[in-house]
Amino acid sequence: MTPTDLAALIRAATLAVFEAHDLDGSLVPETVVVERPRNPEHGDYATNIALQLGKRAGVNPRELAGWLVDELRASDGIADADLAGPGFVNLRLAAAAQNATVATVRAQGAAYGRGDELADSVVNLEFVSANPTGPIHLGGTRWAAVGDALGRVLSARGAEVTREYYFNDHGEQINRFARSLLAAALHEPTPEDGYAGEYIDEIAASVVAAHPDVLALPEAERLETFRAQGVDLMFAHIKRTLHEFGTDFDVYTHENSMFDRGLVESAIAELKASDNLYEADGAWWLRSTAYGDDKDRVVIKSDGNAAYIAGDIAYLKDKHDRGFNHLIYMLGADHHGYVVRLKAAAAALGYDAAGVEVLIGQMVNLVRDGKPVRMSKRAGTVITLDDLVEAVGVDAARYALIRSSIDVNIDIDLDLLRKQSAENPVYYVQYAHARLSALARNAAELGLEADEAHLDLLTDPAEGELIRTLGDFGDVVATAAELREPHRIPRYLESLAGSYHRFYSRCRVLPQGDEEPGDVHRARLALCAATRQVLANGLDLVGVSAPERM
Repeated sequence: MTPTDLAALIRAATLAVFEAHDLDGSLVPETVVVERPRNPEHGDYATNIALQLGKRAGVNPRELAGWLVDELRASDGIADADLAGPGFVNLRLAAAAQNATVATVRAQGAAYGRGDELADSVVNLEFVSANPTGPIHLGGTRWAAVGDALGRVLSARGAEVTREYYFNDHGEQINRFARSLLAAALHEPTPEDGYAGEYIDEIAASVVAAHPDVLALPEAERLETFRAQGVDLMFAHIKRTLHEFGTDFDVYTHENSMFDRGLVESAIAELKASDNLYEADGAWWLRSTAYGDDKDRVVIKSDGNAAYIAGDIAYLKDKHDRGFNHLIYMLGADHHGYVVRLKAAAAALGYDAAGVEVLIGQMVNLVRDGKPVRMSKRAGTVITLDDLVEAVGVDAARYALIRSSIDVNIDIDLDLLRKQSAENPVYYVQYAHARLSALARNAAELGLEADEAHLDLLTDPAEGELIRTLGDFGDVVATAAELREPHRIPRYLESLAGSYHRFYSRCRVLPQGDEEPGDVHRARLALCAATRQVLANGLDLVGVSAPERM
């Protein structure tokens, strides 16, 4: 029995109590909170539903809890129910109900933890979208890991997810990039507002090698060659780096295409027709204050050029025209202003602003030997995705970036991520999977197979804790999807690994010496197989490998 199943049972029991005592059943919420007590001696689970509803129903909460205890004691799957404090209800599951989780995990396999509550969601998930003027920096690397994990989690709960990369190849930053490449090719100093680093020299050399006469071209044509070829080479590097990091995209959209395909012009015409775009002081303004923004935004400047938001508006319309009903933008810490701006643009175009969601991620710092790591030789001034992977590997990098909420700044300790010990979170989780894999190999050598026929023998408290932790997985994934918090998955996996290691230290799984294999060994092997499956499922959701040997 999972926490979701138990919550449904408690709700049904509460409704029965309300009906029996002529209370208003409409007060009973659709979702009942079920928690694991901090002290296992208090029970397997607890609920505060009586405290929540007592006064509203005109009943002393403790009296209501007593009625609920009597009702739950008679329920299938409940071994015992107790009244505690001012109105808490503590519950112990029947062995059959608890241990059924093991059989469920083994039957569902890789599908365990998945659901369909988001089946109506057609999601466009845009993340990374770094400017093609240099390698992906550490902030973009965080989004590459977290965005990919979020896409996996949303898909696991039934959403149709399209991962999209918006390629900012329009604007002044590209011109600065081109001038920097040209200066490098001419062996001149980097322009004051340009880009520096080994990668600039490498790309410039590649352009010259592909076009030996490029430096003899007229100035405008020469600069355009470096611009076009340089952007292509930089983008190829970005895509290759992301792929090697385990992050791939379904769609790559170029900002230039918003203009080349007439999408900006079309969106502007639509806004003018709805009177949500008006002219003032020689410019055209989005009437965004009508939709919650703190000021109206210039879309077409007085010189006739499009402001940056023009491309954003066209892109938003393009996504809706492609059939997405929910748009998620994952942006850096300096983009807070975009939240209201994008929602206002969506509303001005006639879309539901609630279907536009902007997630803001905070900064990442690297630490080595207790000191900040400050620069990359290749990129010139910043730490890149390549630097982090070179230092600790893909698995450790992804895991470290995903396991913390995006709302907080994080320090990545490079020394810690290299340790092969329980101090290193990714090693701790992967080692549990490898240990379980070794256990399965050893059992096979003994001719011992897992058997669910005697799960009732799993009565040790450590076995119960491990089984209940397995039962939490689906709810953890569902919550991670609902709240857009993929960091819940690695945190859960660390808890599961801890439960497994405690179980293993208390309960002998394989017979030793001349001991004959028994039903309890087979039942524990089934529990171990279920644990191994859930660890693999969770690691897959964050794009981290589940090694069989370490």
